[in-house]
Amino acid sequence: MSLMRKFLLMIALLGMGALPLAHADAAHPVEGKDYQVISPELNTDSGNKIEVAEFFWYRCPHCFHLEPALNAWIKKLPKDVAIRRIPAVLNESWLPLAKTYYTLDLLGKIPALHDDVFNAIHVEGIDLNNPDILFNWAEKQGINRKTFVDTYNSFDVQSKAMRANQLTRDSKINGVPAFVVAGKYSTSVSMTGSEEALFKTLDSLIAKVRKERSKQARHAPAKKH
Repeated sequence: MSLMRKFLLMIALLGMGALPLAHADAAHPVEGKDYQVISPELNTDSGNKIEVAEFFWYRCPHCFHLEPALNAWIKKLPKDVAIRRIPAVLNESWLPLAKTYYTLDLLGKIPALHDDVFNAIHVEGIDLNNPDILFNWAEKQGINRKTFVDTYNSFDVQSKAMRANQLTRDSKINGVPAFVVAGKYSTSVSMTGSEEALFKTLDSLIAKVRKERSKQARHAPAKKH
């Protein structure tokens, strides 16, 4: 075999070997690069399950484009994992759509209309940030207008939106979509570099939390009878 052919063969073998390494990196996220540690930890709202909180904004085009892949990933989550959607509030102009989310949530309409809100804004070009336009839109979705308006303006919805504002600040995120696992680890597409890497990172962080909890359980003091 000529020296040139040996050289080309070596390059080809190195190229083949690089692929598994790239996947290995995505499967083993690096702190400070692929995710951040949140301190102090955020309070979670999913009981004993490992909570994955998605911080989103209905007007965010990146959130809109991520939604199909996110929904597909959610369907495959193991039973010990729970998804929690949090409408991020990075400034006051984000409050109306945070209130929209919680209004739909209290009315039990999130499963049916969550994606429709995204589509209304990004596909149909409807300004749902405007309350009057929002109320008209809700009525067209078959929701009693007075019920929607009263819920939207209720103390309960206002409190939930203020809580979302606090969680957004406490998570230390500066953009959406962003994810927080178990109140401890935050990540995003901008950190991981791609949607595929994002979901691999989330899977790895879920496994990390599961391992941490298992270790804590093994070292917990035995209960006295």
